[in-house]
Amino acid sequence: MRIAAISDDGVTISQHFGYARYYVVETVEAGVVSGKETRPKAGHGTMQEHHAHGMAGQPHGYDVGAQARHDQMVENIKDCQLVIAGGMGRGARDSLKAVGIDVVVTDVKDIDEAIKLYAEGKLPNLTERLH
Repeated sequence: MRIAAISDDGVTISQHFGYARYYVVETVEAGVVSGKETRPKAGHGTMQEHHAHGMAGQPHGYDVGAQARHDQMVENIKDCQLVIAGGMGRGARDSLKAVGIDVVVTDVKDIDEAIKLYAEGKLPNLTERLH
C-alpha cells in the first residue's frame, strides 16, 4: 500500500491539503515501511489559477475550476491508496475518492507516527476537520 501524507517540510503533516508543497509517500507492506520518497505537489500557491470561494453555504472546493485544480493536485499520487492530511475541503476529498484514493484527516502531526498508527488501525479520522 502507498500512503501519501501532505507536508511542507517532509516531516510533519500539513494542516491544509490545498496549500501543502509536498507529498511524503511511504510504501507499507505487512505493516512495515519498505520505501519512502518526497514528491512535489501542485497547490493553491503553485497554480496560476486563483482559488475562489463558492457561494455562501456551499462546501469548500466546489467552486468554478475546483475540479481542474484538484486533478492537478492528485496527478502525482495516482498510485497511492490513501492520503493523510491535517485538513482539507470537501471538494478535494471527493476528488481523491473519485480516483480511488481514501482520505484520513487527523490531528497527528508526525508523518511516520501517523502511518504507524494507520497500519495498526489506530489513526483517528477527524472528519469534522473537513471544510
